[in-house]
Amino acid sequence: MGKKRAWIFFLLPSFAGVLVFVLCPFADVVRRSFLTAITGRFVGLQNYRIILENTAFRTAMKNTFLFTAFCIPLLVAMGLLLALALSETGHLRLIKSFYLFPMAMPTAAIAIVWKMLFYKQGFFNKYLAVFLAGGSPESRGFPADYLGTGAAFFLLAGTYIWKNLGYTIVLWLAGIMGINGEMLEAAQVDGAGKVQRLIYILLPSLKNSMYTIVVLSFLNSFKIYREAYLVAGPYPHESIYMLQHLFNNWFVNLDLDKMAAAAVVCGAVFLAGILLLQRAWKVS
Repeated sequence: MGKKRAWIFFLLPSFAGVLVFVLCPFADVVRRSFLTAITGRFVGLQNYRIILENTAFRTAMKNTFLFTAFCIPLLVAMGLLLALALSETGHLRLIKSFYLFPMAMPTAAIAIVWKMLFYKQGFFNKYLAVFLAGGSPESRGFPADYLGTGAAFFLLAGTYIWKNLGYTIVLWLAGIMGINGEMLEAAQVDGAGKVQRLIYILLPSLKNSMYTIVVLSFLNSFKIYREAYLVAGPYPHESIYMLQHLFNNWFVNLDLDKMAAAAVVCGAVFLAGILLLQRAWKVS
């Protein structure tokens, strides 16, 4: 019995840390969501009503979910296709290091590079004016300010995919390398083509890897705030005004009651999304 219960002692430190540093603080946030920030007076669901009627909150929620819905399928699909291509080549260790390089770069450096390329008088706009419009950029003028238009959404999405594609490829490669090669060889001998082997052998065998990749990509999509903030500031174009911008601006204004209510709503939505993903994976 002692050996069967030994797992409790291994999980206890981790669970204690989560309880003290995550669950208890979040429980306090839930409590504060029903109180006023200054007087601590109980107001019921008033804070929730205020944030749900807030235009900035609705805009931030919409942009965050649009960003997630656009980036995750693209990231997962690109990572899988590149991993399948790389799995047939040698020197995987060197390739993995190369693809993980963007994750090692400081966020500030990445933001500065993208800003230098895409702001109104950036390098990209300059050469676009020269090669597409003809003439010098001084005479033709620069193209649109990508950071000040709706194109900023796709710029931010490109930044996210570029930075996270490497670890996605590495996770796919780990799953692909764990597949039984004899099964693939037997299918090939039986006349199964690449597409058939992908649909009937590779994808079912990569089901657990796909779940891990989708969940990690889902969580990382909410960490894009640093890039958006460093590139466009606390009040960027409406298309990239995310939840993190909203929380930052509320924190500056000390709207802690609204922050608490919004945090509870977002936490509930995120938890529901992960549970739905888990249920969908079990059903499939």
